[in-house]
Amino acid sequence: MALPSTIHRAVVQLSDVDRGVYETLQATLARHPSETAQRLVLRLLAYAVCYEPELSFTKGICAGDEPDLWSKEPDDRVRLWIEVGTPEPERLLKAARHAARVVLLAAAPSRFRWDALYREKLGDATNIQVIGVDYAFVNKLAEGLERTISWELTISDATLYLTSAGQSFETTLEILVGSAD
Repeated sequence: MALPSTIHRAVVQLSDVDRGVYETLQATLARHPSETAQRLVLRLLAYAVCYEPELSFTKGICAGDEPDLWSKEPDDRVRLWIEVGTPEPERLLKAARHAARVVLLAAAPSRFRWDALYREKLGDATNIQVIGVDYAFVNKLAEGLERTISWELTISDATLYLTSAGQSFETTLEILVGSAD
């Protein structure tokens, strides 16, 4: 018998000074038994960093042909395709042919090796943006992960200031591919 997903409920007080977005985000995330806490944290960070009203979580790792998050046009075309981690560049290039914009929130223990091998392959695609996140930051958030998540997140000058369970964390978003818009 397959193990069930673990449900996490999140509330994020988002103050994105860079984009002028000030929202209280509420999300329910299903964590597949094979998904790490770090990956779940990355998905929630991607939701906040790229937030727009139509953005939604997909079936994720249960559906290999879908991104982690997406935003669609009324005619069902994909406007924004968001991945997390360090996927193969071919997956991102394929997504770029079908979506108006593709964003990767890149973080992994081997991210710098991934950068060296694949970043150049993505540079020619004008609608792909790769944002690097420090994996140690992700790990710290994952260590304190509860089923109820409450974050206060401020983004200013591409720096994340996050408060969770009385602890404060900080990291810089590093634009690796694409522009900072």
